[in-house]
Amino acid sequence: MKLALCLTLLTGCLPLGASAQSTNTMSTNKIETATLGGGCFWCMEAVYERLPGVVSVTSGFSGGQTANPTYHQVCGGDTGHAEVTQIEFDPARISYAKLLEVFWQAHDPTTLNRQGADEGTQYRSVIFYHGDHQKLIAEKSKLEAQTHFHSPIVTEIVPFQVFYKAEDYHQGYYDANSTQPYCAVVITPKLEKLEHKKVIETTVQIKP
Repeated sequence: MKLALCLTLLTGCLPLGASAQSTNTMSTNKIETATLGGGCFWCMEAVYERLPGVVSVTSGFSGGQTANPTYHQVCGGDTGHAEVTQIEFDPARISYAKLLEVFWQAHDPTTLNRQGADEGTQYRSVIFYHGDHQKLIAEKSKLEAQTHFHSPIVTEIVPFQVFYKAEDYHQGYYDANSTQPYCAVVITPKLEKLEHKKVIETTVQIKP
């Protein structure tokens, strides 16, 4: 569903050959990094942009064997990568544990390689931990989250290796394309649900 929409947009107004870049973000000046995959990165990016304490959110790919993959390569399912959001956050304002609390509510962690109509290993639920501290928090958070689901959580918890930023047109996608069918049907209802539950704010919290 999402790929078909993206192909339509690319044909109409966007360059097909947008380049991906490799980014291995390091924490500096108290800013820490989280890398999470919960299905469509357009969805997850829109969620985490609305959390106070989050400094930046970047859509991209991680967990595979192909260097500098393009979006269409990842959609083909052969790169091994998952769509992820890399989140820089201020731990003095929001904890890694809190980011994970939102993670469990922002997608269905019990469906293997699928979120709604988006199916494939690129949509798998995965936490890429940056260091043993994040690993321990993630494992504890997963156990606590399981009490809220009838089916087993299938989320992978694996060490972070490298992050490849997706093409520029994927960055801030929802905010620039909220009336597009996928955004209106899939992302907007998710945001409204989380807003109603006071999980996220109603507006983007990241400063330009």
